[in-house]
Amino acid sequence: MATPTLTPSSQTSAITLPTGSSPSDVRNNTSLPFQIYSDNSTAMFSQYFCTGAADQVSYVFKKLGGDVLDIELTSGSIFTAYEEATLEYSYILNIHQAKNMLGSALGGVTGTFDHDGVLQAGALSSSLGDGRDPINLRYPKWRFSYGQRVSDGMSTEAGFGGSTRVYSASFDTTTSDHQDYDLQGIVETANADTSSDLYQVLNSSPRDKSRIYVTRVFYKTPQAMWRFFGYYGGLNTVGDLASYGQFADDSTFEIIPAWQNKLQAMAFEDAIYTRNSHWSYELKNNRLRIFPKNVQNLPNKMWFEFYVRNDVWDVESDKDDGVDGVSNMNTLPFENLPYANINAIGKQWIRRFALSLCKEMLGQVRSKFGAIPIPGESVNLNGPALLSEAQQEQEKLREELKTTLDELTYAKLAEKDAAIADSTTKIQQNMPYPVPVIVG
Repeated sequence: MATPTLTPSSQTSAITLPTGSSPSDVRNNTSLPFQIYSDNSTAMFSQYFCTGAADQVSYVFKKLGGDVLDIELTSGSIFTAYEEATLEYSYILNIHQAKNMLGSALGGVTGTFDHDGVLQAGALSSSLGDGRDPINLRYPKWRFSYGQRVSDGMSTEAGFGGSTRVYSASFDTTTSDHQDYDLQGIVETANADTSSDLYQVLNSSPRDKSRIYVTRVFYKTPQAMWRFFGYYGGLNTVGDLASYGQFADDSTFEIIPAWQNKLQAMAFEDAIYTRNSHWSYELKNNRLRIFPKNVQNLPNKMWFEFYVRNDVWDVESDKDDGVDGVSNMNTLPFENLPYANINAIGKQWIRRFALSLCKEMLGQVRSKFGAIPIPGESVNLNGPALLSEAQQEQEKLREELKTTLDELTYAKLAEKDAAIADSTTKIQQNMPYPVPVIVG
């Protein structure tokens, strides 16, 4: 039987990577998965990205030996790998910057993002202006945001207020033999008006009624200011006592450190509180009991300070205290890094990572066929080897970038600056001081 003559329509592979491409091919390629940097109708479009993705085709063609053996990839595959490599670089850099600034950004304004991670119009984008740079390109102000929030909570529990509003109330004492007073009831009765602010706080939804937390009970006495600076002749005045307090003339005013005055005033206050007070109290379940009973000259009015504990995520209507702001890495207003702001270091990492992704894709393609039969023999493809090599390269590149960035956090930079300052000081200690020469 005679051997048939084959007349194929083409003697080259249907899918073969070309030797190069152009930026217009990238810009017009609608098969890119995300088109974050290649679609000129988006804010993140960059002509530099299109040029870089086009050059990557030639780079992959040479690195994978396309001029020796056909590469079963398309230009679109290379563009996709380049886009993924850029987004991976942006992802790792954003995590690094989150480590740097999350503590300072807590409670700050967050934003809304579309499916591509692009910040949408809102309060934050409006404040940045039309020519805004993304937040992740800005050097943040350093703040103790987390520490301040903790200290606010501790201040509230200690009765100093913090970020919680502290209220003051008073009640008239009745007879000397009356010891018990319901402070919760006094507050509720005094704020029965539904339009009052405190009524709204006490009866805010979803609670039926809020409990008050009393932080201080006291009564009014002559203040240390009067006793200290008043009719006894005044502070810092000596001599004829013709003037009192701080109104002494220069000849009778004795200068002493201000901290001594502060300590003396504190001593007066403590003495009045400890020695002169005739009453004490106990507070249980917001019910006040005054001791002793049947004492004469009970103060006509008693005072107490209290606050109403709200939920940790409640926001006061007249101010923003950051409850709806940044709470963790997820709510940081970070967009994808603009391609134009990635420097030469980053772009080389992107090229290497994109090449590794291309190896992975080529390995996937070639792994579909373990061998290709030819007359009298077969050709074994290197799909598994490409896959293994690509995965190792990607992991190595990620670790290389993460390790470098971990050494460049703000905390590490501060440590290095401190070490340089210490070393410089030691060097200067050993430097001889020059002897000045006076020329007459």
